[in-house]
Amino acid sequence: MSSAVGSRIVVTGATGNVGTSVVRLLSEDAQVGSVLGLARRIPDWSPARTEWSAVDLASQQADLVKEFADADAVVHLAWAFQPTHDPAATWRTNVLGSIRVFEAVAAARVPTLVHASSVGAYSPGPKEHAVDESWPTHGWPDAAYCREKAYLERALDTFERDHPEVRVVRMRPAFLFKRESASEQRRIFGGRLLPGPLARPELLPFLPDIPGLRVQALHTDDAARAYVIALGTEVRGAFNLAAEPWVDAELLGEMLGTRPVRLPRVAARSAIAAAWGLHLLPASPHLFDAVLRLPLMDCTRARAELDWHPEHQATEVLEEFLQGLQQGAGARTEPMRGRKVG
Repeated sequence: MSSAVGSRIVVTGATGNVGTSVVRLLSEDAQVGSVLGLARRIPDWSPARTEWSAVDLASQQADLVKEFADADAVVHLAWAFQPTHDPAATWRTNVLGSIRVFEAVAAARVPTLVHASSVGAYSPGPKEHAVDESWPTHGWPDAAYCREKAYLERALDTFERDHPEVRVVRMRPAFLFKRESASEQRRIFGGRLLPGPLARPELLPFLPDIPGLRVQALHTDDAARAYVIALGTEVRGAFNLAAEPWVDAELLGEMLGTRPVRLPRVAARSAIAAAWGLHLLPASPHLFDAVLRLPLMDCTRARAELDWHPEHQATEVLEEFLQGLQQGAGARTEPMRGRKVG
């Protein structure tokens, strides 16, 4: 980060899965002057050269221009996955809150904005080969997460046109996991009462093999390195971030020593829809539909322009995450707190 010597970096969503990794890497970089972490609740965690400020992006009372004053870059990571039954609530936080961030970046004259987009922003695409950053980003309109990520891609198109003086970087990572995120992600997608110790291969009689269920994974720390590298360069635009190999039932079956059994999409979706409708499962059937349609991503641009390479294979990422589930792993922030259920 030679170009960021003495710099002041503001990180929104600093206590979440990606935020904790980004803040830790920045705090360990002697060339970074200071870090300001924004979160709804200030954590019991004091990394070097890091300050905290309690900010709710969904609130119109938040003075983001003041928070961004004298910043050399803003890394925008804040995101709410729930409540999935109230898409207007996540829209207020994710879309309207993000637009407030963009406007405050311009008003505070911050020269660099690094925004957390996602593979979820992409339109439906192939599962047999990977696509680059030119693939359309219209999302899957029935899933709130994808709809919101895609809308912000359009908002950034307008922002870049109106504010060419701001260097905008859009990171589009695959599904992000680390050991410390296990409890948080169990609560977000599986529910607070889902027993983490059940995530054991020997307890799985078979592995559902659902047509179209082929995705990519990435260690959160590897994604965070890409964010930090981008801060210290002059790159602009979008970057796909994912690890090899891609993940499907065959790979998971080999990892877990469990037999894949073909399960029709309709049967899987019906089960998820029923559990979601009864408020037994936070993950919605609409997100399930989107996952089955997400394209695989080509990460050539990140390797070439950021000199970025994942340090963890997808299989290592999933093994670490499963261990975290079993152990109730977490971190010293409110969103990431650990809890073992069962």
